[in-house]
Amino acid sequence: MKDFELFVAIRYLRAKRKQAVISVITIISILGVAAGVMALVVALAINNGFRSTLQRNLLGATAHVSILEKEPGYGIENWRETVERVRKLPGVSGASPSLYGQVMVIGPRQSMGATLKGVDPVLAAQQNEMLTRLKEGSLKGIEQHEGIPGIILGSKLAQSTGMMLGSVVRILSPQGEMTPVGMRVTEHRFRVVGIFESGFFELDALWAFTSIQSAQVVMNVEDVINSVELRVADIYKAPEIAAELNQTVGPKLAATHWMEQNKPILSALRMEKVVTVITIGLIQLVSALNILIALVMMVMEKHKDIAILMSMGARDQQIRRIFMLQGVVIGVVGSIIGLIAGYTLSWLANRYQWVRLDQEVYSLAFVPFEPRGFDALWIAAVAIGVSFIATIYPARNATRIVPVEALRYE
Repeated sequence: MKDFELFVAIRYLRAKRKQAVISVITIISILGVAAGVMALVVALAINNGFRSTLQRNLLGATAHVSILEKEPGYGIENWRETVERVRKLPGVSGASPSLYGQVMVIGPRQSMGATLKGVDPVLAAQQNEMLTRLKEGSLKGIEQHEGIPGIILGSKLAQSTGMMLGSVVRILSPQGEMTPVGMRVTEHRFRVVGIFESGFFELDALWAFTSIQSAQVVMNVEDVINSVELRVADIYKAPEIAAELNQTVGPKLAATHWMEQNKPILSALRMEKVVTVITIGLIQLVSALNILIALVMMVMEKHKDIAILMSMGARDQQIRRIFMLQGVVIGVVGSIIGLIAGYTLSWLANRYQWVRLDQEVYSLAFVPFEPRGFDALWIAAVAIGVSFIATIYPARNATRIVPVEALRYE
């Protein structure tokens, strides 16, 4: 019996010439559903792409969990013991010390402010993806070489200052030597042994890496650091590990995780996703209104046909199902068209980088599109569900037709 109802429903959707208005409204309804589905797929692909790319770039260059001083002071002493202790915690895949501070990079083209970060090359190679995949050079070169320590510059920083692999760069530190007339800025010479490119503009334009020992000399401090950086096996358990560390690292130190450090941008992306779904969801409501109008007009047009079906023994439930199936068919066809169009556009836009960005503003060179399979399921389900809801009123009206009255004057 359901085959009979589906047959009649599709037959009604394929209106004859004298019912061209209904046919046009049906096509508009299908296109409306398709447009809403396509727009939502593309919008969510952009949101997912931004979130994944930013998260991947950030976590490839920064720590999942950082142990810092609660109050800026002299630095973390006995840091080797701290590193060894936290490395053994459950869920922690690696730990490394770091010392960073603000410096001035002097190059032949211009001078730039930067953050100099001292790392342990062995430990950094184990957990920092960015430093193991340098654009040029090698991480091993940051140790003393021919009396000059090595340094790794971000690609944008190297370009801005005019530095190339193998050249000697001058580093000015405001934390220099104390003289009778005050603090004197000191100058240090480094050889560029590597250039990294994280894809994140702020890192590529403002960061430089060297060994901890060289950074301690530049910062004019003894054997101290100001951060212990941890990598965890599951990045989404970083808040739990940070909370556990806060109970064990002591009163002078505090642990913070990557979600907390990047909370503004992650919250903005979450809110943007919610607003996008709500806004583009209005397109589906317009499509539902078109379906409602098409089915109401069809019920008015098919009075005689409905009366004949009922007089031949068709039950009210079957009549309702005929018109409900029409709405579902519109929703399914529109969803299929929208999904194909949305995923195709997203793939092409990401593959050929159609939408370029100002990297200095957005930290990315182009808009990344990352459509996900799960999104297709719930988007199609919502579109078909909205289309089904729009059929309830006209389907109920169809069952209120009295066959005798409808056929009396035919």
